[in-house]
Amino acid sequence: MFLRTALVKGLVSQALGTIVGMALVWMLRILTDAAPAMDSSHLEPALVGGAVIGALAFLVGGGVFSDWFKWTRGEETEDHQQHDAGKPGWWRYFNVDFDHKIIGIQYGVTSIIVLGLGGIFALLFRIELAQEGITFLNNEIFEMLGLVGSGRLQHATGADLYNSFMSLHGMVMIASILLGVGALSNYLVPLMIGANDMAFPRLNAFAFWVNVPGALLLVGSLFFGGFDTGWTGYPPLSVRAPIGVQLFLLGVYFVGLSSIFGSINVLVTVVKMRAPGMNYFRMPIFVWAAVATAIIQLTATQLIGLSFQLVMFERLLGMGFFDASTGGDPVLYQHLFWFYSHPAVYVFILPGLGVISELLPVFTRKPLFGYKWIALSSLGIALVGFFVWAHHMFTSGMTAYLRVPFMYATLLVAVPTGVKFFSWAGTLWRGRIRLDTPMLFVLGSIVIFLLGGVTGPPNGTISTDLHLHDTYWVVGHFHDTMFGGYIFPFFAAIYYWFPKMSGKRLNEFWGKIHFWTMFLAFMYMNLGQMYVGLHGMRRRIADYDLGPVVESVQYGITIAAFIIFTSVFIFLINAWVTVKRGEKAEGNIWGSRSPEWQIPNPAPLHNYAHPFEVIGEPYDYGHGPEYVNMNPAPKPAGE
Repeated sequence: MFLRTALVKGLVSQALGTIVGMALVWMLRILTDAAPAMDSSHLEPALVGGAVIGALAFLVGGGVFSDWFKWTRGEETEDHQQHDAGKPGWWRYFNVDFDHKIIGIQYGVTSIIVLGLGGIFALLFRIELAQEGITFLNNEIFEMLGLVGSGRLQHATGADLYNSFMSLHGMVMIASILLGVGALSNYLVPLMIGANDMAFPRLNAFAFWVNVPGALLLVGSLFFGGFDTGWTGYPPLSVRAPIGVQLFLLGVYFVGLSSIFGSINVLVTVVKMRAPGMNYFRMPIFVWAAVATAIIQLTATQLIGLSFQLVMFERLLGMGFFDASTGGDPVLYQHLFWFYSHPAVYVFILPGLGVISELLPVFTRKPLFGYKWIALSSLGIALVGFFVWAHHMFTSGMTAYLRVPFMYATLLVAVPTGVKFFSWAGTLWRGRIRLDTPMLFVLGSIVIFLLGGVTGPPNGTISTDLHLHDTYWVVGHFHDTMFGGYIFPFFAAIYYWFPKMSGKRLNEFWGKIHFWTMFLAFMYMNLGQMYVGLHGMRRRIADYDLGPVVESVQYGITIAAFIIFTSVFIFLINAWVTVKRGEKAEGNIWGSRSPEWQIPNPAPLHNYAHPFEVIGEPYDYGHGPEYVNMNPAPKPAGE
């Protein structure tokens, strides 16, 4: 039965479509005398054409477009939400489905799988960094794995393999985070605002499924020489890189399409489908974070797509957009790339900060301090985030006088971020704090993100950034931001809403083991990264010679990375066992006022059997009326 799922059909279609697409491009080039019949040096255009056609074939073969094709023929389409009693429970998760809850879980599981893959890439190059010299990523181990001798990796030196794994780790992790953001927004937003689904269910399904061929292309780049550009793909490195970089560029392009379409859905859903009485300042605070995130995704994602597309054209068609010898400008790429990629940092962290703000009142039993300020600060971060991109370029040779306004704009971001920290502190003050696993991850998030905040200004200030740029200090700061702003809040959200998804509660003992192992290992890893950075360790290098102290710290960082990976494995086992025979979670187990906790666990197929009315404030814990009236009296006819 699994072989008949949309996932398997899509994968088979992608493989066949890639072969057909490559053959078609090759044939056209032969007919136009652009390439000899069997010249392997002209593989790149065929590979790009095959990858594009293969991705489209995945979507067609998997049935993502089926309803739209029926609509064009004037046929009726199905709801795709009602479960077929003749199919096992897992069936809907491997097929095209329009229920936002199913799609949210599809996003979440895919995110965790991709997260694990990115973690494996990190462990591979962390082993190399544990000691000075090229000791692990060498020809012998990859010949043993059958990767070098077969020619599937064109670059077989230790440094090149390190660069490929390091680059893939960065972009695969970013893809994982974008999938996780999609999981949170898709599952929670309709439930929190009283809607039964997203505004555009079919577009919602497309936005998820287009990620699958994108992720496959991204990982597949490793088997076509990889790419040594880092996750940023800077030219001229990306123009000269092996052909694997083309799959990297295309994979990110498809993942970016998902972000754009998903953001449209979130914005329209929030604007048009809120429950009666839920004005904007009665929305759960996570919804505000989702809206701010969607605004960035909708308005900025095109820029990374454009920058990657121009690199593809430069490689395929010889267009010298970034080649200085033909009148191009490599710094132009950096402006295009960072105009998206710095706001994208807030795409990663704003949902996480929304989770922190959402859970704190529940576990302190207090109103959320400064609700309106937190809500507006999310929009403030999104707005100011568009004016700070060039602080990544202080060492690029950009015009010197432009550095100053970007420095001040960068420091200005601390204001709306600081609003959140003071509000969290006010919420925690004298609260009746319950240290359940979700709350532990929330508190860990605050500590780590605060560390990321205080290590950020040295990167945004010109005089210090000129010295710290491209050192491991920046690596440490970025991991602080990602773990504190996304990874820890993501796990807090899973532990908190898992009962809503499955009807069962994750084991608290193993949840706390997961938290403490991850938190302590991360703190050592992170502080170690910044320490070696201050002692001269450059980022994106495979070897170093900085003495025994730095080497010992690097060895400890590698051990910490393995502990973090193990902690995630503990979580996965906990989740698996819970689904199979875990404790049932009935009713409002956290005592939350939010609408999704006023309905049964797991959430019904159509979320709310009867429309409800919002009558109070969302975070008036300890006083005030109920937030929602789940059974409002019917209005007289004519009203």
